[in-house]
Amino acid sequence: MSLTKEQIAQRIAKEVKDGYYVNLGIGIPTLVANFVRDDISVEFQSENGVLGMGPFPYEGEEDPDIINAGKQTITTLPGASFFDSAMSFSMIRGQHVHLTILGAMEVAENGDIANWKIPGKMVKGMGGAMDLVASAENIIVAMMHTNKAGDSKLLDRCTLPLTGVGCVKKIVTNLAVLEVSENGFVLKERAPGVSVEEIQDATLGKLIVEGEIPEMIL
Repeated sequence: MSLTKEQIAQRIAKEVKDGYYVNLGIGIPTLVANFVRDDISVEFQSENGVLGMGPFPYEGEEDPDIINAGKQTITTLPGASFFDSAMSFSMIRGQHVHLTILGAMEVAENGDIANWKIPGKMVKGMGGAMDLVASAENIIVAMMHTNKAGDSKLLDRCTLPLTGVGCVKKIVTNLAVLEVSENGFVLKERAPGVSVEEIQDATLGKLIVEGEIPEMIL
């Protein structure tokens, strides 16, 4: 059984530690704020100039003036602050963010990431992702293991324009949790009911399997 997008976010939330400042990218990463433990203190930052984001608002309680970088309505926690893009990117480039969680279209076995250019579609640019991957020390990618055509998104080399080089540390997909090593993707956990063979078949890059691979605990 492969994970839903919400379950991917739920698994990644376990990587968020007390006292962290965390940037959430567009897509699956924005869901992570909904699953962080109540007993830890975390500051979620959005590159459009928000620090202290909370979970998504309930239907009917949205404030159209409070949005994240993906233009989704959000909530803010007590003590939240708002600032301009210059301050926001000073925070990012100054390496004041402990963890960055991004979506991706491709990740290479050496940690390269491509997450801004959509083939055949007009895009305005990579946004703040290039700053984030150049500045962050800990980058986790949240994505589906394969694209809509069933092709692997975990490759030996990215085919799309790169956002960052050798920067991804960990990947959580609907099939597995993988870490990036010098030798390739290291399989650490598998989704409940998903076999190692299924993960191998869905991975084009080098996959390292060492010992018994446990199932994820959500």
